[in-house]
Amino acid sequence: MVYLASQHFVHRDLATRNCLVGANLLVKIGDFGMSRDVYSTDYYTVGGHTMLPIRWMPPESIMYRKFTTESDVWSFGVILWEIFTYGKQPWFQLSNTEVIECITQGRVLERPRVAPKEIYDIMLGCWQREPQLRLNIKEIYKILQALGKASPIYLDILG
Repeated sequence: MVYLASQHFVHRDLATRNCLVGANLLVKIGDFGMSRDVYSTDYYTVGGHTMLPIRWMPPESIMYRKFTTESDVWSFGVILWEIFTYGKQPWFQLSNTEVIECITQGRVLERPRVAPKEIYDIMLGCWQREPQLRLNIKEIYKILQALGKASPIYLDILG
């Protein structure tokens, strides 16, 4: 993502379904979502043909169809949430219409039970309502690198 942002490339559909994990845990970003029916519930159809991944979108993208590197940062925060919920669909308990209402009213996803506070703080930094207040992807990268070098935090996965 640091590389894509440095090239001013906006993905518009960042989600774990579009990430491939390879050797040495190298994550490659693609765009596979709409090519498989299994992910059809991840998209909301607008105007009969436009399919949008609203559960991963920030307010400005939902309301004004504005996509930027900052909107990709919002989506990255949702990716972190997906990882720490072991693959749950964001806002899984809500309909698409309810999701739009929640996001545009300023609600954010709750902290996953196994997410350390430091990781949830990154998520919250990604989900700032004003795009210019969001963490940028370089900052996120530096924070994650530092967390990776710190003493491990053991998770209670049975809990």
